[in-house]
Amino acid sequence: MKNVSMLSRPINVKERPMKVKLSKPRIAFLVINTAFLCLFAFSSLLPFCNLLALSFSSKEAADANVVWFFPVGFTLDAYRLLITKVQFFRSFGISVGRVILGTVISLAVITFGAYPLSRGKNVFRGRMFYTVFFMITMFFSGGFIPTYILISKLKLMNNIFALVLPSAMNAWNMVLLINFFRRVPQEMIESAKIDGAGHYTILFKFMLPVSLPALATVMLFTAVGHWNSWFDGLMYMTTEHMPLQSYIYHIVNEQNKTGNNVVTNPEEAALLSNITIKTLESAQIFIAILPVLPLYLFAQKYFIKGLMLGSVKE
Repeated sequence: MKNVSMLSRPINVKERPMKVKLSKPRIAFLVINTAFLCLFAFSSLLPFCNLLALSFSSKEAADANVVWFFPVGFTLDAYRLLITKVQFFRSFGISVGRVILGTVISLAVITFGAYPLSRGKNVFRGRMFYTVFFMITMFFSGGFIPTYILISKLKLMNNIFALVLPSAMNAWNMVLLINFFRRVPQEMIESAKIDGAGHYTILFKFMLPVSLPALATVMLFTAVGHWNSWFDGLMYMTTEHMPLQSYIYHIVNEQNKTGNNVVTNPEEAALLSNITIKTLESAQIFIAILPVLPLYLFAQKYFIKGLMLGSVKE
């Protein structure tokens, strides 16, 4: 009877995680690997720490090269002088507009190119030809001179579209999106077709909602690429229309040639007397890289998943 009553009771089984006993070589590998990765991550932060410390350091400390990872003779004069530079913030706004416009255009072009190329031969018979056509652009380009002539003939000089249209089609990002689209279950697409859905309905209501990791990856690559691009701004834009990275390169290059900074009023002259060109350059560069950092923090989860899933095809 005792056994029967025990069997009649509800058995509450709690799932416990299995404890895996690691061998000593495995533990040693994990310790060494973790220490190495932490050291590598810390070493990657050192240049940024030095840049930030230099932007807050005094003129004497910067000239003596005694600034490492902490400010020496703390001062905000570099940032006070930077606030007075209207062109710096104008270029900052141009870069923000370029990132938004360029990312939207690039996502639209890549999406409308990747969807038909991800379909089977029975849907799009010439997809192999167009795939090879786009893949060639990953290895060969027309060169800078034909591109410059084309931009000039289209009268896009000093126009923001000269910065976003030449790079709107990125073959590598399109291949990433193609491979992700091919992972979408065909049964879902076939059921949508049976219900009368067309290609636009399938793309916007089925393909894109399940492809957020790939889209976030492409968006991150495109936005960072536009933000860091500087050479096209030097070629196609005057100083008043340059994006931020091009403007910083232009200013730093001019300062290195002349050895001094361009002063427009006595207030700037007073601030400049307390800092060096190196300190001002550090403040400009730090502000330029600051807006890109949150993108990695917010898009990291989608970025890693999209990069892994989009690059492997079953």
